[in-house]
Amino acid sequence: MTDFEEYIIEGEPERKEKSYAWQTAIGLQETDGLKPSSYLIETARQNIEGDITIDEVRHLIDNYYKANPTKSESDRTEEADKVSVRITEILSEKAFNFSTTEYISIHKRLFEGIYGFAGKIRDYNITKKEWVLNGETIYYTGASNIRATLNHDFEQEKRFDYRDKNLVQIVQHIAEFTSKIWQVHPFGEGNTRTTAVFMIKYLRTLGFNVKYDLFAQNSWYFCNALVRANYKDFKNNVYATKEYLERFFRNLLLDENNILKNRELLIDSTLKSISQSAKKQENTVSKCKICTLDCTLEEHLVLEFLKTNPQATQKEIATHLKKSERTAKTITTNLQQKNLLQRSGGKRFGRWDVKEQ
Repeated sequence: MTDFEEYIIEGEPERKEKSYAWQTAIGLQETDGLKPSSYLIETARQNIEGDITIDEVRHLIDNYYKANPTKSESDRTEEADKVSVRITEILSEKAFNFSTTEYISIHKRLFEGIYGFAGKIRDYNITKKEWVLNGETIYYTGASNIRATLNHDFEQEKRFDYRDKNLVQIVQHIAEFTSKIWQVHPFGEGNTRTTAVFMIKYLRTLGFNVKYDLFAQNSWYFCNALVRANYKDFKNNVYATKEYLERFFRNLLLDENNILKNRELLIDSTLKSISQSAKKQENTVSKCKICTLDCTLEEHLVLEFLKTNPQATQKEIATHLKKSERTAKTITTNLQQKNLLQRSGGKRFGRWDVKEQ
């Protein structure tokens, strides 16, 4: 995403804002494997430089495809170009209404003239083969329950009280809400792009300065994280996890630098990681005297870590686990309740004692 980097480095506010919007709009096409044309890039540059308005960009792109119609159904460059323009336009607007109607309206604006079902809730059930699941699919909301489920999720969000929550809790909640509305998958196509645009607009109303470039550079990760947040396969020890989605939102909203790698989300990689960790843990447990049969794998890992790092802080434990400090604290509390771990000394200079039985 270096097409507009010069305008961002230049730092002129209006050009910088437009550049971020265009980068996001173009980057989001990757969620469906699409790539805009060089003509769109050059036209966007003219808009950033102030030579043409966004309305003129839209007219130029429309006229371009009237004169150069797409030759095959597999070529979706026209879709990528037109949707990029429309995303940029929506992101440039200040107006927003948090509602199911707004969510559906965004889909209509993005895909009108591209899909016959733009802005229409699907009346059929769907499955989608996902790369991150090795061709498997998650279960999307049934057609007969889409409207009711969306209305319920939006109503619950309206009632949620952010006032007594810290930033970490807020990020976790936002990841949860995003995951829920995406899993409904109300449209035949374009669900991820619609959800991303809607959430960017919504997060602004909550006072967040959303980092456009994160969506631009990690849109595919965002999509895969949503898939993993909603996929379960208990037979193969795979559980729905919002861990990856929370990493994305922590970077987006808390300015953290968590590594976002798609291959870490791939089910094969996850199973291999679990298998290796379990094997390592099994070998370790067999050599120690700690009775931890009722512990989770994470609790095992904390005990082994604290045996060699007794003065570790909650932050260091969290870093070792690649989890939040809140999760680390919950785990150490559980271990103390199981009489496997004891804290001695003060908060600053204390130490952890792993109790052998």
